[in-house]
Amino acid sequence: MYLNCHTYYSLRFGTFSETELLDLARENHVSRLALTDINNTSACLNFIRKAEEAGISPIVGVDFRKGIEQQFVALARNNAGYTAINTLLSEYLYHRCDISSRAPELPGAFVIYPLQKAEENGFTTLKENEYIGVSVSDLRRLPFTVFGSMQEKLVVLQTVSFRNKRDYNAHRLLRAIDCNTLLSKLPPEEIAPEDEKMYPPENLYRAFEQYPRILENTVRLMDVCQVSFDFSEGKQGNNQQTYTGSREEDEQLLEKLCIEGIGYRYPEQRQMAIERMQKELELIKKKDFVSYFLINYDIVEYARKQGYFHVGRGSGANSIVAYLLGITDVDPLELDLYFERFINLFRSSPPDFDIDFSWRDRDDVTRYIFERFPHVALMGAYVTFNYKGVVRKLGKVFGLPKEDIDRLSEGNFQLYELDEPSRLVLKYGKLIEGMPSYLSVHSSGIIISEHSLHTFSATFLPPKNYPTVQFDMHIAEDIGLYKFDILGQRGLGKIRETIEIIRYNRPGETIPDIHDINRFKQDPKIKTMLESAQCMGCFYVESPAMRMLLKKLKVDNYLGLVAASSIIRPGVAKSGMMREYILRHQDPERVKQAHPILLKIMPETYGVMVYQEDVIKVAHHFAGLTLAEADVLRRGMSGKFRSRDEFKEVEDRFIGNCRSRGYDDKTIFEVWKQIESFAGYAFAKGHSASYAVESYQSLFLRAYYPLEFMVAVLNNGGGFYRPEIYIHEAKMLGARVRLPCINRSRMENRIIGKDIYLGLGYLKDLEDKVGYKLVEERDRNGEFTSLTDFVERVDISTEQLSILIRIGAFRFTGIDKYELLWLAHLRREVIPEDKNQYRMFAPQQKDFVLPSLQTTRLEAAFDQIELLGFTLCSPFELLKEPPKSRKGAHDLEYNEGKYIDIYGYLVAVKKTRTHKGEEMFFGTFIDQYGEVFDVVIFPPVARKNKFKGKGIYRMYGKVVDEFGFYSIEIVKMQKEVYRVNPSAEQ
Repeated sequence: MYLNCHTYYSLRFGTFSETELLDLARENHVSRLALTDINNTSACLNFIRKAEEAGISPIVGVDFRKGIEQQFVALARNNAGYTAINTLLSEYLYHRCDISSRAPELPGAFVIYPLQKAEENGFTTLKENEYIGVSVSDLRRLPFTVFGSMQEKLVVLQTVSFRNKRDYNAHRLLRAIDCNTLLSKLPPEEIAPEDEKMYPPENLYRAFEQYPRILENTVRLMDVCQVSFDFSEGKQGNNQQTYTGSREEDEQLLEKLCIEGIGYRYPEQRQMAIERMQKELELIKKKDFVSYFLINYDIVEYARKQGYFHVGRGSGANSIVAYLLGITDVDPLELDLYFERFINLFRSSPPDFDIDFSWRDRDDVTRYIFERFPHVALMGAYVTFNYKGVVRKLGKVFGLPKEDIDRLSEGNFQLYELDEPSRLVLKYGKLIEGMPSYLSVHSSGIIISEHSLHTFSATFLPPKNYPTVQFDMHIAEDIGLYKFDILGQRGLGKIRETIEIIRYNRPGETIPDIHDINRFKQDPKIKTMLESAQCMGCFYVESPAMRMLLKKLKVDNYLGLVAASSIIRPGVAKSGMMREYILRHQDPERVKQAHPILLKIMPETYGVMVYQEDVIKVAHHFAGLTLAEADVLRRGMSGKFRSRDEFKEVEDRFIGNCRSRGYDDKTIFEVWKQIESFAGYAFAKGHSASYAVESYQSLFLRAYYPLEFMVAVLNNGGGFYRPEIYIHEAKMLGARVRLPCINRSRMENRIIGKDIYLGLGYLKDLEDKVGYKLVEERDRNGEFTSLTDFVERVDISTEQLSILIRIGAFRFTGIDKYELLWLAHLRREVIPEDKNQYRMFAPQQKDFVLPSLQTTRLEAAFDQIELLGFTLCSPFELLKEPPKSRKGAHDLEYNEGKYIDIYGYLVAVKKTRTHKGEEMFFGTFIDQYGEVFDVVIFPPVARKNKFKGKGIYRMYGKVVDEFGFYSIEIVKMQKEVYRVNPSAEQ
């Protein structure tokens, strides 16, 4: 009897999930009902899936509304009708137009107009598939309407939005949030009636007992509605089924491409490569993943033709077929990659391919995919109300002052201190925390389907105007739609731009093939850089934590970097196995402590689980789980499991099997603890290897083209550190870094020989349009000869001109910037700022006599800090008092176990917590000589010594050596005072 039920996917309106709706139906002995969320189909697929499990007959559709005002409810009679409804809703969402009061033709669907709307619009003539909906509250006035005599066209339309008073309160809060108004000022028409609840069917039958025809119509309508999808384990996938149009031709093409790749990839190991290739191809065909591989190949082939760089990673990087197709650059034979991690008969989903492109190229690749394939959409995602967001939203709804909202949001309060409105915010916040707030887009997922995406849901258009489905990746996998992950990252942008910069800065020089990874693996310079952790700018290996790990492991080769790439992940560190790995790496005798079976399974990592496939190996070979059960563990580690019960079953089986094999509980639970710690954090080995390949490419460029590389790093948004740190590194590598110049700089940074000219884009207050205008004029009509020449040629305000003068962009004139500032203001009296006021002839200019003015080095430094955010001189020059200690990073190894006094310019701080929840910090600094060193501040010291932002700190602490990595355990610390800005004293 319920044809209009809402879930919380009726965004900022509904109050419970689709599974809770089914629970409600069971409680009320309702065996059939319709899910019709407001202008949304997010819950439909999972509702159908779960309804079948619950023994309830599902009906799906959409409650089409104009704002809060219901226009009509559309119910899918069959799958074609569901597609038609999705298509109609998508049209409305694309154009963001009001939903019309009369539904268009919807073949395969029923349309129900609420009684009041039908009255207002005079809908007395109805099509065969159109009905008038009558609620319990409508029954009193039904006899007095024209529709009282049209009972063959009437059905029950009792809306369900709430379960109880609690839900109703949550609904009112959601409506106030949506309307951005105080709860006390929320208009009554924005709130649904409190009686929109579900009642047992007998109550409805009793209410409509005088209108049996309406009940019969409703039952008959519900009986013919059936939308079904295959959610079974062995279901056929819904991704595009063929690449060429024929499965046979797809298989032939895939084999042909692989054989072509053998000659290029394996000139010496052909037979071994062919055997692995054939084994993979057999399974790929059996699992029907051929088109999936070919589509990925098509995407990277397009990118290659455009000159775009890419990195293929994910579990698919374990595949030799992917390696032969050029999807990845990871050799699975060299790394002995575990085949079953990539694909096995028990794995239902295709392997993951995360394909990274430069952040500058990704949009074009996405455009190509949408144009190349017929049924494409971006993967949807839900942004839910989290604690902070709920508190801030409800704080406004209840009218709390900003300071109270901030305090609640940060959790800086004791419950007994709070007033009543603040308590209400916390109380009601629990009602809506975790509910979806709005639809968003998955960070990388693209769906390429065999059918129109409207077969599965409506689509909407996010800012980039690509159709996006209204469900997430979990629902997509349930229905057999597996995403293609297309990502953008800045590391590849750095590599590509470095090569472009080398071409213009070193014309005629031959640049080695950046994809010749085998050459890089043997390069002595790269080995030295890795061992000394001189990796700033080089992808993820530049971070302080990775730099520390490289030194502790003394990494000097590719395989060592692959392992380090995964060991650094939180899962391995959390389990304590990072430390154990380092100990076994440095002490061969300690390896003997490993469990013999674990050591046999994972000899390369000393019996320590490091990669995702290690967990599969352990589950299969150590605990005797089937590969299907081990795959449940894999999905659990990746955070992709849909059922914690299923994961718990595998855990119980793991423990039971281990006990039956005679392992003691201490060993069993120690191994299980390691497995659990991988959840959400583990890397597949091929994935780590892909990252290592990109790191090697960056390391090569830094080793042989360091200045060009650092310019590319800066132009691509840097990385782990602030721009000034990369500028400092460039200077340490021999660059002469120049301030922005109107005759040399562009918007981005630029190198000429060894001179790096900072880009105009670094000037915080300079408008982009001014910078682009300046560069365009210079490119068109040549360099500027003077301030006067510049002012006459570029339309610029006095304020914007002052920024350029103060940073020294006119230093080529040889005139002090104080004089130039005077001249700029005086010239403006002659040359108007509005170029439309120009006369036909050049204005007559007077010669002004100015007093001698001179900018000091200190004044220039403070101007740079104001305009750029940093200074090109050493920050130690700005200290009010010179350092009382000359100690630097080079002194640490000679002072192990001793206390030293050292000064450092703050580079980065990482806050973390001990297992007791106490705050502690790791810090990275630059010493007086430009070298980097690291400190650790344990909780007792951290409570008394606070970081106070960027600047120079004087620290006193003990030098410690951990596996060859030197750092300082701080005892006390204080931030040093800078000299006063001379301009501020004037």
